[in-house]
Amino acid sequence: MATSRVLGYLESRKNLTGGACGVAGLVLTFAGVAGPYWPVVVAGLYGAGALIAPPERPALPDFPSPSQQLEEIRADFGRLGGYLADVELPPAAAARLTALTELLAALLEPGWVAEALAQDPEGVHAVSRTVRQDVPEAVDAFVRTRWWTRLTPGTEPPERHLERQLGLLQEEAGRLASALRDAQARRQESHTRYLEDRQQ
Repeated sequence: MATSRVLGYLESRKNLTGGACGVAGLVLTFAGVAGPYWPVVVAGLYGAGALIAPPERPALPDFPSPSQQLEEIRADFGRLGGYLADVELPPAAAARLTALTELLAALLEPGWVAEALAQDPEGVHAVSRTVRQDVPEAVDAFVRTRWWTRLTPGTEPPERHLERQLGLLQEEAGRLASALRDAQARRQESHTRYLEDRQQ
């Protein structure tokens, strides 16, 4: 531990800048400027160089790239599919869930769509939140509430809330897909204008 600290200091900006200033002090000594006080001059210049050196910049955290994040979301989406396969849902809610999961699968499928999604951090976050939080929470809340509803008949059926939640999530995913499509359309239009301008 102590050895690594010493090696780290030897390679630090402070030591390198101080060393360069110390060498300048030696040059002044050989030029006859420092006189008999040359050790003080060299040490002083080294210390001054070490003080004025810019501080060490810590390395940035190694966060996963958007593409790596999508790989992790894909894996979680697969686990979510296994969970949903074991849950019995009413037909209307099951149809909404199928539409939502098909849309998410299309967004996450490796290829140019996923590459376009990776360029949109907010979109990656939205898909991650839907897969990891919103869908599991909606389905789990339905399963728990359905059990209590059997004990207290006459209350509002929990499938209504589930259908509404899944519908809202599908709308959100649809807006994301539309935004990605619009971005590609703008890219195409921009290229058309570029080619047209090139002809003038």
